[in-house]
Parts: sequence; C-alpha cells; structure tokens
Amino acid sequence: MIKINGEQKDLQGVTLEDYLERSGYDRKRVAVERNGEIVSKAKYSETILKDGDVVEIVSFVGGG
Repeated sequence: MIKINGEQKDLQGVTLEDYLERSGYDRKRVAVERNGEIVSKAKYSETILKDGDVVEIVSFVGGG
C-alpha cells in the first residue's frame, strides 16, 4: 500500500505521472514529495510507486 496525502491506496507499480494524470492533477501546478524528498517534474514518468511509499501532493491555486 502507498500512502498519498494521508490516504492508503493500492498503487504499487504505477508511475507517479500515471497516478497524477488518472487523478486529474495538472502536473504543471503540483509539487510532489516522496518519502521526504521532492520529486522533480522531469522524474515523474520514471518514478514507480512502491509498497510503503509515503507521497504528499500539493496543488498550487491562483487567485487574488
């Protein structure tokens, strides 16, 4: 199981990019931390989620 934003999910073997796309995130407007380290956008497609990973995804929202 993988913990994403505090929620347990069965996503082992899925790339971070695939998860973000499936979940409707705009990869240009998010920052992702995996196991305490920031994941660069260039590495989203090669970052494979593994059992025990802890992922935090922060979306940036514009406004005034």
